[in-house]
Amino acid sequence: MIEVENLSKIYGVTQAIKNVSFSVAKGTILGFLGPNGAGKTTTMRILSGYIPATEGTVKIAGFEVHENPMAIREKIGYLPETPPLYTDMTVRDYLGFVTKIKGVANGDREEKIKKALQSCQLEDCGDTIIRKLSKGYRQRVGIAQAIVHEPPVIILDEPTVGLDPRQIIEVRNLIKSLARERTVILSTHILPEVSMTCDFVTIINKGTIVATGKSDELLQQLQNNAGYEIEVEGNISNLSLKMEQFLGVKSVQIETINESKNRFLVKISLDDNYDIGGDIASMIIHEGLAIYEMKRSHPSLEDVFLQLTTNESLSQ
Repeated sequence: MIEVENLSKIYGVTQAIKNVSFSVAKGTILGFLGPNGAGKTTTMRILSGYIPATEGTVKIAGFEVHENPMAIREKIGYLPETPPLYTDMTVRDYLGFVTKIKGVANGDREEKIKKALQSCQLEDCGDTIIRKLSKGYRQRVGIAQAIVHEPPVIILDEPTVGLDPRQIIEVRNLIKSLARERTVILSTHILPEVSMTCDFVTIINKGTIVATGKSDELLQQLQNNAGYEIEVEGNISNLSLKMEQFLGVKSVQIETINESKNRFLVKISLDDNYDIGGDIASMIIHEGLAIYEMKRSHPSLEDVFLQLTTNESLSQ
């Protein structure tokens, strides 16, 4: 449904994005994830036809964005980071205005407005002036304007910024419901939005794509950071040295929990294909230490994100 190839954008002497490539299949939600200033909004603006690319191509539903701008406008719904609302209009009048500028036929407008209100759970707000709505409901109106002409592709740029936790959950559920019939790109720097909402993840940093795939696929790339966290009590003076002698142990870190009680947290990082928890536990007990808790540790999506956007050590 969406094909982005070698996309670059230069503002003066600043390169905002460089050789960005990714694709999104029909009916899926792609999380376009990156820290602030990574190039997310620039990419979304190019995809929506709002600004041209310096180099590269974008195809949506078979149409090249800047060769077929009118056709693309029919195929996409775009919600920028700041929703384009006319706050002195009622919700219904505003959506009516949007259907006109998006070329919806006169006979279809009322039905499409009704469906957009229902999809965004705004039926009771149709006659409310937009400025009187909460931020969460204004965000719903922004999404309603993006889908009112029933496009097959929805582009959402930071749709939950500034919302409270309950509003975030409501908007997240709304976005997931949209993907039943549409392809959605969700641009965000908020990790839970990706893990809770998206089918696939593309991570961008400093204008360049550093990883793409399913969340579990990205996690698999960091499985060599798996290990153990063990809470122990006693004399740990020789513990690190003895643990590092085990085959497969990459590193050992010890943090103090309660110095007066000699309580410590031992973090062990293992290489791939090593599961030596039993041997480690036996050694700790043999050293006369008490084990209060022992658990496997696995990398999270946050670990992936931090490694990719800090060390950039993984390839696509």
